[in-house]
Amino acid sequence: MKRNTPTPQVSSVKYLNRIDSPEDVKRLRRSELPKLAKDIRKVIIETVSRTGGHLAPSLGVVELTIALLYVFDPPKDKIIWDVGHQAYAYKLLTGRRDRFHTLRQYGGLSGFTRMSESPYDAFSTGHASTSISAGLGITCGRGLKKDTGKVIAVIGDGSMTGGLAYEGLNQTGDLQKDLIVILNDNEMSIARNVGIFSSFLSRKLSAKHFIALREDLKEFLAKFGDDVYNLAKRTEESFKAFITPGMLFEAFNFNYFGPIKGHRLDHLIDTLQNVKQMHKPVLFHVTTKKGKGYPPAEQNPTYFHGVGSFEVKTGNDMPSKKKPPTYTEVFGKTLIDLARENEKIIAVTAAMPEGTGLKPFSETYPDRFFDVGIAEQHAVTFAAGLATEGFCPVVTIYSTFLQRAYDQILHDVCIEGHPVVFAMDRGGIVGEDGPTHHGLFDLTYLRSLPNMVVMAPKDESELRHMLKTALEHPGPIAFRYPRGYGTGVSIDDAIHTLPIGKAEVLAEGGDVVILAIGATVAAALEAREQLEDKNISATVVNSRFVKPLDAELITQLARKIPLILTVEENVLQGGFGSAVIECLSDAGISGTRVVRLGIPDTFVEHGSQQVLRSKYGIDTPAIVKAVMNMVHG
Repeated sequence: MKRNTPTPQVSSVKYLNRIDSPEDVKRLRRSELPKLAKDIRKVIIETVSRTGGHLAPSLGVVELTIALLYVFDPPKDKIIWDVGHQAYAYKLLTGRRDRFHTLRQYGGLSGFTRMSESPYDAFSTGHASTSISAGLGITCGRGLKKDTGKVIAVIGDGSMTGGLAYEGLNQTGDLQKDLIVILNDNEMSIARNVGIFSSFLSRKLSAKHFIALREDLKEFLAKFGDDVYNLAKRTEESFKAFITPGMLFEAFNFNYFGPIKGHRLDHLIDTLQNVKQMHKPVLFHVTTKKGKGYPPAEQNPTYFHGVGSFEVKTGNDMPSKKKPPTYTEVFGKTLIDLARENEKIIAVTAAMPEGTGLKPFSETYPDRFFDVGIAEQHAVTFAAGLATEGFCPVVTIYSTFLQRAYDQILHDVCIEGHPVVFAMDRGGIVGEDGPTHHGLFDLTYLRSLPNMVVMAPKDESELRHMLKTALEHPGPIAFRYPRGYGTGVSIDDAIHTLPIGKAEVLAEGGDVVILAIGATVAAALEAREQLEDKNISATVVNSRFVKPLDAELITQLARKIPLILTVEENVLQGGFGSAVIECLSDAGISGTRVVRLGIPDTFVEHGSQQVLRSKYGIDTPAIVKAVMNMVHG
């Protein structure tokens, strides 16, 4: 086999440079495996310091990854990483070492597992709690085909707060299929875990106290004869199962092993070799430390869960020019400001208090903050229940994750018109996390729901006004805002409500109408300036609302200016542009040419926001080009 070249821009790593496939891992002596782990951590840290990525999760499973590849034989054996953001070590050891420097870069390796990227990736991932269900499906499918090989699902304790994981456990235990579930227990998901499951896992039996108790009982029970003593001995395992986490998984008909320390390679390998011989459902409980091997990540695993570029020596962000606040920061501050005036405001998030900007709110109003864990469906229905009691729940979730709760939004919120506010962070193109994380569908799937209002702010100042508008609206309402820094506008101190369904004309011109929504408004205004130099005058509209549209303004403009360009950072099917066309059709307006800019019928790959917006034609140059073609074509 041809050897890969060492990973570019990473200092020499003797043992890792010998690994081109899992077979090479097996060729190492056990005494060399800790040195391989050290090499892997060095490469991951140095690479992520440049590319950004999920550092702490991947550092925590280095030894577990090595042990899995030492014992099992992928791709014949299928290893499924729940979420997939902890699979950096796995990528390095499965033939992708020479490309690892391209991690999360446009055209490079994905930050998650992708079947299209490598035959070693058994399942494409990105969202939590899917591995057990996928693993059972693969197991059943292979059984029907008479294929051999083991199936291993690696799931974190954070992902175990999602109901889908228990649905998978339930059926696996019922069918008694040959599936190994490895529970990677680091007491965290993105933030520290919440809920009873986390505290249940932490119930560990003190060996010292248990041994002392056992010896005292042994001496006491021996006085009553062998039958009583032997009965007590058989009961010992049941007693341990009752007071340790194994009880739960045994109830699902899983054979439970653990918990064992996940950074001791010998113990991991020996246990996995024993587990490999079993042909029933197995739950192997491993305890690990998130960020293991890099002190800044160990001390602050939440920050280093998903991080941008940083200085390896200190763990600090790379120096940069002063930038405006992020949309997330503006949202979090505004919610606190409004909650100060309205004690009915409740904040709800799904395991992401830091990522959604709600951490300060949770500290300011702890009794009015609820983190439900990685359980978006529950978050939505929970909020609906709060709304029935007269509260103003604000469900703050990344757009991509809110997709998981579509039925709850429809069934539990919209049918009765409960006043639940959906604040969708990361709306539009997210960037390096790729297709599982882009928020490119929310305008489409929410616009279809009766009773729902859908809007998007043109900048961070308007975001404040939209939040107040949402909180005063008597029914379901959602607004989306992008990842990253704001536009740098002056932020209004006073917050006011916006009239529902009313757009805003930002500039007037007679040649073309540009209807923009959300983050595309800034690009439309820049395009207008460039078009002025080409003797083309454009009317630019900050549409604000996808539903209800400002039909009065749109039809009025269409009757005067027959060329209309719509711009959205959303899929074209059923999105904002489609709504405009429907509006004109319903009004019986003919002779108008409408061109839509947005995301075509595809899943958008990973890459920087700037690169992707350019590729898919929703940035300033694309708007200028589209208008030129409309006017001169």
